[in-house]
Amino acid sequence: MYTCIILHNMIVQDEGPETGNWFDPKAPGSSIASSPPCSGEIIKLCFFYEFYVVMWNKGIHCSIDGTREAIPKVSIPGLPDGDNVATINSCFWEWKPNFNVHYETSGSENVNSPPVLFLPGFGVGSFHYKKQLNDLGRDYRVWALDFLGQGMSLPNEDPTLQSKDGNQYVLPGQNDVWGFGDESETWAEELVYSADLWRDQVHKFIEEVIKEPAYLVGNSLGGYMALYFAACNPQLVKGVTLLNATPVWGFLPNPLRSPRLSKLFPWAGTFPLPSSVRKLVQILWQKISDPTSIAKILEQVYTDHSTDVDDVFTRIVETTQHPAAAASFASIMFAPQAELSFKEALSRCQMNNTPICLAYGKDDPWVMPICGMQVKNQVPDAPYYEISPAGHCPHDEVPEVVNFLLRGWIRSLESGGSVVLPLLDDSQSLGYEVTKDLEFSRGGPNKLVRVQFHGSNYSLWSWLNSQFKPLFRRLLAQPSL
Repeated sequence: MYTCIILHNMIVQDEGPETGNWFDPKAPGSSIASSPPCSGEIIKLCFFYEFYVVMWNKGIHCSIDGTREAIPKVSIPGLPDGDNVATINSCFWEWKPNFNVHYETSGSENVNSPPVLFLPGFGVGSFHYKKQLNDLGRDYRVWALDFLGQGMSLPNEDPTLQSKDGNQYVLPGQNDVWGFGDESETWAEELVYSADLWRDQVHKFIEEVIKEPAYLVGNSLGGYMALYFAACNPQLVKGVTLLNATPVWGFLPNPLRSPRLSKLFPWAGTFPLPSSVRKLVQILWQKISDPTSIAKILEQVYTDHSTDVDDVFTRIVETTQHPAAAASFASIMFAPQAELSFKEALSRCQMNNTPICLAYGKDDPWVMPICGMQVKNQVPDAPYYEISPAGHCPHDEVPEVVNFLLRGWIRSLESGGSVVLPLLDDSQSLGYEVTKDLEFSRGGPNKLVRVQFHGSNYSLWSWLNSQFKPLFRRLLAQPSL
């Protein structure tokens, strides 16, 4: 119903108040001051909208004039298997003393191909990109990074000194826990697992390990970090792909942006954890690290429950058993926000002409489609691919589709635009909407995934206007029942 009210008021803006404002009862021409369209007409519109959505999901485009258009089907490669997969190497890189960063890499033999760096979401690591390393490593040089404080980039020793009385802080179910001592070790005096630390980590990793500008791909938190890093270091980035990027990260104010406000918070993720938060961390950690809770979260964020997540589940559980995991989690949760907001980082990337691609799982319960639409509205030239069925982690749920889109996008950029973007038949389609069903094999009957491309002319409001304004005019012209 609220959708109908908003759409009607959009028409009011274009055609004047005589059409009636259903939202503001005090406005001239409101439904109190004039005869409103009857509720039956509004119901007709809502019914039409629901019908449109149902028909869309059945594979048929329904336009206002009643025409039907079958959605074309395109075959794409499945994931490689056997000897066809790229070999993955697990490595460590020492950024600073006791700052040992784990990463995985493949495709090192592809010396003339562009480098691609994958950044993980919260609570996972490079293992979450196994399907990209195995596949894309056949064509590109690929890296996947573990952020410090996550995955296998947790510290190798306790960042704090143990209690002076010799007593060791113990969490229920764990024999050894790091980060709860009386004072920090010298190397960890300023350690906070924050977005700014991860930005600097990626900076040095590209400079010292990759050694040339790279394409960045990030899911969830990794998407946020990819955009933030690109905004701060455009000279090291060839392009950014966001996979259901979280638009917000961090709760406490950044000390550089809000120095006075930040002083109101006595602790901002440093080591050791103060006694005032240890009980809270204990309660939260017991719940979050419980394997049953982890399984429920995975069930929530993966739309297709036939997806094999056993390895992801096992790796997450293993990480929670590290002695530094609980304190690292607390540091991440209480760390200050980044110096730039997501919107500011997006604006800066736009000013720097950094290429951006959006590939979002449409069925994500956390980063819902409206988040991708907002990014697209701010950066109209960025190709936006909406994938369904797919949830919060489309790269792991439908890797065939994400890898296909990444390959096509990189090829298009590397060719200077002479190779058209994925799903498009020619460059003339760049400004428009294209929908296709992608079909691929995966150990049984072929799977079908719908991908909707939104071009440079895409706008949520313009789309709604074009679809519903003619219907509104006809409904408002009809006499009330």
